[in-house]
Parts: sequence; C-alpha cells; structure tokens
Amino acid sequence: MANEWATFGADLHLEPHGPGLREGLMNALRDAVRSGRLAAGTRLPSSRSLAVDLGVARNTVADAYAELVAEGWLTARQGSGTRVARRSEPRTAPGQGRPPGRAAAVRSVAAPPPGKPTYNLSPGTPDLASFPRSEWLKASRKALLAAPDEAFGYGDPRGRIELRTVLAEYLARARGVYARPERIVLCAGFVHGLMLMGQVLRARGVRDVAVESYGLDVHWDLLARSGLRMPALPFDERGTCTQELGSGSDGLGAVGAVLMTPAHQFPTGGALQPDRRAAAVDWARSAGGLILEDDYDGEFRYDRQPVGALQGLDPERVVYLGTASKSLAPGLRIAWMVLPEQLVDEVAAAKGGVDWMSSAPDQLTFAEFLGSGAYDRHVRAMRLRYRRRRDQLVAAVAARSPETRISGIAAGLHAVLELPEGSEESVLRAAAFQGLALLGVNRFRHPTVPRTRDALVVGYGTPSDSAWAGALEALCRVLP
Repeated sequence: MANEWATFGADLHLEPHGPGLREGLMNALRDAVRSGRLAAGTRLPSSRSLAVDLGVARNTVADAYAELVAEGWLTARQGSGTRVARRSEPRTAPGQGRPPGRAAAVRSVAAPPPGKPTYNLSPGTPDLASFPRSEWLKASRKALLAAPDEAFGYGDPRGRIELRTVLAEYLARARGVYARPERIVLCAGFVHGLMLMGQVLRARGVRDVAVESYGLDVHWDLLARSGLRMPALPFDERGTCTQELGSGSDGLGAVGAVLMTPAHQFPTGGALQPDRRAAAVDWARSAGGLILEDDYDGEFRYDRQPVGALQGLDPERVVYLGTASKSLAPGLRIAWMVLPEQLVDEVAAAKGGVDWMSSAPDQLTFAEFLGSGAYDRHVRAMRLRYRRRRDQLVAAVAARSPETRISGIAAGLHAVLELPEGSEESVLRAAAFQGLALLGVNRFRHPTVPRTRDALVVGYGTPSDSAWAGALEALCRVLP
C-alpha cells in the first residue's frame, strides 16, 4: 500500500520502493502543484534532504526535479533552489482531478528525388524494415477472435473504446498526458486530426493560427484550406518565441490557436524551454486560445528521460495529437487526439461528417499490441537501434568533417548538420548526384521568415540496417 509522506507541509502519495518510484514522485509533485497543496513560489527541499526524508536514492529525486523543471512545473536557479513555477492560474479547474500517471506527427515529408535514389536520408519515416510483423500478426489474430460482432459495423466516430482505454493509460504513463477514454478521438494519421481541428477552429470563429518558423508546408496548406491564416512565431537560439503570442507584433495579437512541436521541434530538433512552455500555456489561458501540440516522436529520447507533453500543464487549453507513424509505421494510419472537454463533441461531429471511423480491425489490433506490452518492447528496441545510428552519425561526421556542427540529436529520428553560409543548395545537388535523398532546413522555413541559416536535416531512422552504412558513407562524401 502506498505510504503518505508528509514533506514540506504536503502529503506525497507514492510507493517508497520499486522501479516506478521516480514516476510516482513526479506524479505526486504534479498533483500537489495542480491541486494547490504546493503553491506557486514554494521552495522545495534539496534533492539530498528530500531523498533522506523519503528514504530513497538522491538521484531519484534529482532526476524527478530535473524533468519537472523541463516540463515547466518547477523552476531551478542557482542560489534560490528549486521552486514551484509561478503560474497565472491554477493548472486545472477545481474538481478536475489528478492525471492517472505518466504516459507524432511529422509525416513522410517529401518523396525522394526523381530516379529513385540509392539511399534515403529524408526525415519523417522510421525504419520500415523493422516493423514487428510477427508480433503484429499475433495481436491481430487475438484481437479479431475476441472482437464482438458490432465491432465490424458502424461505430462511435471517436473510435473503438478498447483502443481509447489502453491509449489513455499509455499516454498518461509514457508522456504525462491527462487522458480519459471519452476525451480521445482516433483518426487516420496526424494530418487527418489537423484537418478536423482546422474545421472546428474555423467554425468557432478562429481566423489565425500561429505556427513555428520551421515546420511542414503540408500542415500550413491544410490549415489554409480551412480558411485560416498562419502567422509565424519568431525563432531564436533558444527556439520558438512563445512569449510573442498576443503581443500584437507580426499579426500575432489576434491568433486563436498555435500549432507547435514542443517536445522536439521539427526540424530544428530542440525541446521548448521551460519558460517558453509556461508562456504558451499562460497565453492560452489569458486569451482563451488553444495549443495544438504535435507530439510526433515523443518516445524517442536518448540522453535523458523524455520531456513530458505540454498538455499535462493544462488539459483544457491544449489539444494533444500523437501518432504511431514514427514508432511503428505511417502506413497503419493510426493517430489520436486528446481533447479539452469542450471540444470532444465538436471534433467527433466533424469526424462523423466525413469519415465515420477508421478501420476497426486495425484499432483492435493496436489495442491488443499496446495492452500486451508488445508496443513498449518494440519502442525500447527501436530506441536502442536509433541511438546507435545517431552515435555512428556523430562519430562519422566528426571524423570526416570536423568543422560540421551537429544539433538536435537528443531525441527523435533526425539530426541537423550546420553548413557554411550559402552552401545548402550545392550540397543538396552533390547529394542527388551521389544517389542520396536529402533535405535542407530551408525546405521547412515558413515563407514569411527570412533565411538565417544553411543546414541539412538528416533522417537517420529512414534507411534499413542493410542500407545504413552506405547511406552514411554517401552523406560524408558530400559534406564540405
């Protein structure tokens, strides 16, 4: 049974032993902040003293503090210790309750150049040869044999309850999302979900949706087809400048929503800084706006625990969009939205008007695959594989082109290789000559944003194992 630890005037409900202790401590601290038992500005005990009080390892507390700082729940400054982040309002409305625990997507962004290149390092696709066919087949057989007859008829436009139920548990556990099955709407890929949100926002009277300076034009075009304008947020060395929301500059004063990739910005690769996560949520609360959070590859982080989803900071102001396209395969066409309560009926109605539901057998198979633990095992295996590739990429570039700086490598399936000013196009031409499909960072720049850098966006997750060595060698040959 969980013990109640009386610490700094608040009870933390957690198991004092076991592999889930760090997660339990994080959930307990989130709950204490969310409910107001830990007020904004409260100074927390040092990791050493809290570890002694709880009878746990100091690293457990230090890791929990660090992740909560990254998520925006806490702040840490030298000389003033770790404190509860100051917020403009409570994180949840009274009675909303605590999240059940801890818990993609950039689509295949461009076809390879004409002539079918020998190697493909374009970002946006996982290693398709590693799809877990045997485990998926096993899950499909079990799911179909157990499926009720009504599963093969017209159903709830939100999707099968079996999948929404296991997704709610998984997203809470793995991504820190406050999710309940009734708030989840399943869709046929991220683009489908974004299309539905565009329709709903336009019907609500929203005219402007802010976007990041770098992103995917397919998303911008889709929102434009819904009748929405897309002013770009400024971008600097610390990432997207969310503090500019509502400032009135560059048309940002009238935006009703913002589309972001806060856990791993695409394509530049950084995580949104804690103060800017807080600024985005504060804007949404004060302006009555919505944040559309694209969590396209949140499972793949290598050098530390994943940064939790922004949605956990305010589930009523953030629409969380996730996908199986990076973790499994884009061909499955399985994605999900976790919605504020006020939007569930509107999004379900929009989906029912054009597409009553996605494939029920695929949803049931994924529910079995996820609930059985096969999905977690697959993600762990692929995380190790992609990390090895990332390390090989970094080592090869350091050996062959030591002047090339690599960034955005803490997470995801791509890296950014900085190039000398004005050299991006010539490097891409050389890559095409080598039979290498490759994209530059300016391919993803918003049309209103001035060109300030030249770089390659290298998708190291795309090649199969058999093609990886050749692709890496071809890349090194074209680097300046």
